[in-house]
Amino acid sequence: MKKFLFIVSISFISLISFAEEGMLIPSLIQAFQSDMKAKGMKLTAEQIYSINNSSIKDAVISFNGGCTAEIISDQGLILTNHHCGFYNIQSHSSLENDYLKNGFWAKTKAEELANPGLTATRIVRIDDVTSNVLFGITDETPLHERNQKIRENIQQIIKDKSLNTHYKIEIKEFDYGNSYYAMTTEVFTDVRLVGAPPSSIGKFGGDTDNWVWPRHTGDFALFRIYAGSDNKPATFNQMNVPYVPEYSLTIDVGHRKSGEFTMVYGFPGVTEQHTVSGQLAYLINKERPARIGMREKSLSIINTRMRASDDIRIKYAAKQATIANSYKKWIGQVQGLVELNAIEIKKEYEAKYTKSAQKTEQWKYRYGDIVQKMNNLFEENKEYDFTNTMIMEYIYIGGGPEFFKQVRVIDELVKNYEKYKTAGEISNKIEKIKNSYEKFFKNYNKEIDQTIFNLLHAEFIHLMNPNYLPTSVLSKKTEEWSNEIYTKSIFTDKEKLANFYASLNDESILKIKQDPAYILYTEIINKYSSEIVPKLDDFNSKMDDLIKIYIEGKHVMFPKDKHWPDANGTLRIAYGKLEGSTPKDGLEYKNHSTVEGILEKNRTNNPDFELLPRIKELYEKKEYGGYDQDGELWVCYTASNHTTGGNSGSPVLNKDGYFIGINFDRTWESTMSDYMFDPSRCRNIVCDSRYILWVIDVYAEADNLIEEMHIITEKDKRRKM
Repeated sequence: MKKFLFIVSISFISLISFAEEGMLIPSLIQAFQSDMKAKGMKLTAEQIYSINNSSIKDAVISFNGGCTAEIISDQGLILTNHHCGFYNIQSHSSLENDYLKNGFWAKTKAEELANPGLTATRIVRIDDVTSNVLFGITDETPLHERNQKIRENIQQIIKDKSLNTHYKIEIKEFDYGNSYYAMTTEVFTDVRLVGAPPSSIGKFGGDTDNWVWPRHTGDFALFRIYAGSDNKPATFNQMNVPYVPEYSLTIDVGHRKSGEFTMVYGFPGVTEQHTVSGQLAYLINKERPARIGMREKSLSIINTRMRASDDIRIKYAAKQATIANSYKKWIGQVQGLVELNAIEIKKEYEAKYTKSAQKTEQWKYRYGDIVQKMNNLFEENKEYDFTNTMIMEYIYIGGGPEFFKQVRVIDELVKNYEKYKTAGEISNKIEKIKNSYEKFFKNYNKEIDQTIFNLLHAEFIHLMNPNYLPTSVLSKKTEEWSNEIYTKSIFTDKEKLANFYASLNDESILKIKQDPAYILYTEIINKYSSEIVPKLDDFNSKMDDLIKIYIEGKHVMFPKDKHWPDANGTLRIAYGKLEGSTPKDGLEYKNHSTVEGILEKNRTNNPDFELLPRIKELYEKKEYGGYDQDGELWVCYTASNHTTGGNSGSPVLNKDGYFIGINFDRTWESTMSDYMFDPSRCRNIVCDSRYILWVIDVYAEADNLIEEMHIITEKDKRRKM
C-alpha cells in the first residue's frame, strides 16, 4: 500500500502538462503549480491553499452540502447560484411577496431572512490519513475484516481530531480506498437570505436554455453567514453577528481576454470516470432512457399547471426545477456519449489495459483479468441496479407522487413507536414531524399529485421486473390504487394527517397499517430491503474492491497518463482558460454572451424569456453603469474547467486569484464529462462578475451591498502593472 501511494505522488508530478481535465485535491496543488503558472497563473500554491495562513480556500464554502458559495466581503456576505438558493427563495415567497417573480433585496441587515436548516461549511484543513485508516491491514486481510477495521480506525481518527474543538471531522475515501483524507470543517447554521434577482434574471431561459449555450442567465443569489460573538458557529439568534472571515474574494470588473487563465474552486459532487464499457452501455441504452421517461411524465403535468396558475407556480417552482434539471442533463449526457462513441473508446482502453498487464507476471496476476471481472460482475447484477434506480425515481428522489415523503416519516415512527413511548419521546417526535408536514402541505396539490401518480405508477410497474415486486402490489391496477389512496389515505389530506398525530396512540398505530398509501409503500420497500438491498450491497462492495485494483493498475502501468480521483463532494480545484468550443462539425460557440442576446430571446415570446419592464428598459437604454467591455455588457462566458454537480456556485478566479464569475452550468455537450471528458467540447458556463454587480448595483440599486465588497477595476489593474 505504501508503495502504491508513492507511485501516486510521482504520477501527480509527472502529469502537469495537462490542464483541463481533472479535479485536484487542494492540499496537493503544489505539484501542479508550475503548469498552472505556465498557463498564466500568478498565484503561489500557498496562496491557494494554506493550513497556517489565510488563503483562498478559506473563502470557498460548501453551501448546504450540495452546492458551493464564496465569501465576497469581510462581513460574511456569500454568493451562490440562484438555483442553489431557489428553495429558500421559494419558501419565503407568497402571492403577496412573490420573491420568485420580483426578486428580494435586503437594504439593511435587519431585513435579511433566516433559513432554518441551511448550512454553510468552511474547510479548515485537509490531511492525508491513509496510513492511519489502513493501519493493521494487509493485502491478505479478508474483505469483511478489512472493512470493519477501516470503520474502527476512522472512528478513532475522528475522535482524536475533534477532541476539545468545535470543528467537525469527516474522513473521505479517494480512488475507492487507495487513499483517505480527513476534512476538518466549521459548520455555520445561521445563514440568511440577503438578495436574489427576479426569476427573469436568475432563471432567465428556464428549461429551454438549461444545459445549453449560449446562456444569458444571471444565476446568483446572496446570503450572509452569521456567528456568535466569538465568531464561531451558533444556532440562529437575533443577537448573532455577521461572520468575519479568514479570507474574502476581491471582485474583478476589468476586461476579459480570450485564452486567459481560469480556475474553479469548489465542491464537485460525483464523477464516475472508471465505469467499465458494459456499465456505460447499460446507462446509455437502458437506465438513463428509463429515468428520462419517468421525469418527462411528471414534468408534463407540473409544467402545464404552473403555467396556468401563479399559486401553483410558486408552490411547485423548486420541485419542478429539481426534476427538470437532471432530466435535461441526462438527455444531453446520453447524446454526448453516443456522439463521442464512448462505449468503443472504453473498450479500446480496456483492451489496452489488459494487453499491458501481460508485460510482467506480477502485472498479469494482479491486473490481467480485472476488466473482465468488472464487466462480468456488472452483467450479473445490472437488474438489481435497475430495480434500485426505478425505486429511487418513483419513491425517493425523482418526480414521483409526493405522498411517499409523509409515509416514510410515519413508517419510521411506526417501527420505533415502542422505543419512543418507553423513552417518553413521543410528544417531542410529533412536534418535529408537525413542522415537517406543515411545510409539506404548504406546497402540495392533491389533484396534481394524483395525476402524477396515475402516470408514474403505471410506468413504474411497466419498467420493473415483476419478480422484484410483491404480488399484492401487482394484483391491483393503477386506477384502483389511485382511487383508494386519494380518497381514503390520510397522507394526501392535511386535516386527516393532523388528526392522526393529535390522537396518536396504540390503536392508531395499528390502524395506520391499513392505510392504502402505507400498504403500497411498505409492500414495495419491504421486498426491496429484504431481497434487493443485500444483493446491491454485496455487488457494490465487490465492485469497489475491483475498481480499487483497476485504478492501481492505471497508475502502475501508465504512470505518464493523467490520473485524478473521482469527485466525491470534497473541495477541489480545476483549471483551464476562458474559451469557446466547436462541439460539432461546422458549429462554433463564441466564448461569451451579452444582453443583446437577452433582448433577442425575449422577442420570441417564449415564457422562459419573459422580462420585467424595468429590466427590459435598462437593457434597451444600454444603462450599463460602467460594467461593460467595449460597449458590451457580458452576461456569461465559457471556460475549459472540468466541473460537475456540486460546482454550482463555485467561484471562477483569474490569474491573480480575483473573482471573475460564478460557475453555474455546463454546455449540453459537456454533461457526459461525469463519465468521459472531451477537452474539445467540454465547457463550464459562468455568469460574469460584472453582470452580477450590474444587477445588484444598477437594477436593484442595492448600494449597501456594493459598498461592503472589495472591487478592482481595469484602471486599478493597469496601475498595478
